Amino acid sequence: MTKPFDLQNGTPLESAVPAMPGDPASVSPSEARRLFAAGLSVPTTGWSAGHAQANIIALPQALAFDMMLFAQRNPKPCPILDVLDAGEVRGGVLGGDDPTAHADIRTDIPRYRVYERGELVAEVSDAREHWRDDLVTFIVGCSFTFEHPLLEAGVPVRHLTAGRNVPMYVTSTRCWPAGRLSGPLVVSMRAIPPALVADAVRVTSRYPAVHGAPVHVGDPAALGIADLARTDFGDPPVIEEGDVPVFWACGVTPQAVVMESRPEIAITHAPGHMLITDARDSAYAVP
Repeated sequence: MTKPFDLQNGTPLESAVPAMPGDPASVSPSEARRLFAAGLSVPTTGWSAGHAQANIIALPQALAFDMMLFAQRNPKPCPILDVLDAGEVRGGVLGGDDPTAHADIRTDIPRYRVYERGELVAEVSDAREHWRDDLVTFIVGCSFTFEHPLLEAGVPVRHLTAGRNVPMYVTSTRCWPAGRLSGPLVVSMRAIPPALVADAVRVTSRYPAVHGAPVHVGDPAALGIADLARTDFGDPPVIEEGDVPVFWACGVTPQAVVMESRPEIAITHAPGHMLITDARDSAYAVP
């Protein structure tokens, strides 16, 4: 049954939802997905340490080639981890060796967005009511995957420590279009002490499958961002004195593409509310 959300404050309209675990980092991916399927809706930054997280976008099969070509032309914001066949809701990186334990792409993410012709029409924690058999799901790498490696390297992740969602911005940089799909680059931002910026670049560059190294360091105006306090997605940033803003390509880019290109339907995760996979983050690290 669909669990609807109050779009004003992003909270479930139902009251009987699971409690937030005391230490989300220690929760297994399967348990995290069970909690989300039961109605818990929270950003997943910091959850299930050591496991990869992912964005999703499901589009009609008629647009699947365009989306694949768009991702091939724009690998920084759209690094594809897996693609499900039309109508398929389990498989691939959605679980381990036991297919019966695989995630259900329609229920096991904490919050979904449903777009019709580019307009946001619903936010739900269960997308089955909106699902169609012709939808092809693209599973796209997420920068939350490298946040624990950043912490292990001594680089602060300020939004995680503050219990906030990552700040995200629509930029003035255009992605390379493909077929009927076009749109701007979206970036996530993490404020980092100057002495640790090189470490942040070094750590994240080892994870090209989840956006890799930053696309920009420093002046937000170079990306067309006028005010860091005014995010397009996520929460306002946590910035300490002297911090340098560092920007990574973001897997919310396909949602900006949906809003511009206006396909008949698209189902995505809500920004910051990711699919937690059974894949280890180390599986996506390069030497």
